[in-house]
Amino acid sequence: MIYIIFKNLNRSTPVKEVVTQRIQSVIEKFPALKESRIHVTLGMHNSPFRARQDRFTVSVHVNDGRFQGVRLVKSAQNLYAALADVMEHTLEKLNRFGDRSRVKERSRARNLVARAESSESMSKFDEG
Repeated sequence: MIYIIFKNLNRSTPVKEVVTQRIQSVIEKFPALKESRIHVTLGMHNSPFRARQDRFTVSVHVNDGRFQGVRLVKSAQNLYAALADVMEHTLEKLNRFGDRSRVKERSRARNLVARAESSESMSKFDEG
């Protein structure tokens, strides 16, 4: 489920549709995200003390599921640029997250095999 939160920004249907479309494209590449709660926060920051351009921030946070805890925040001068940047980095982060879990599973399997082999060699030693 996708939750879109607007902070210091007016809710707009076109922005909501673009965000939903981008998140859906990520979900198509990572089907495990279908069961996850994904919070996307769109915000605008401007300083009341300094005269400068507004800064748009997009934050993506996966709250549960296989990719629980993945969080990315990107900022840009334009909301759509920040959204594109965070989506690109989300794909990279999810790929790395999957790689890390696969490496952990392999190391666990190797440890189990090593323990089994060492216990077999110890039992042969005790028998002989």
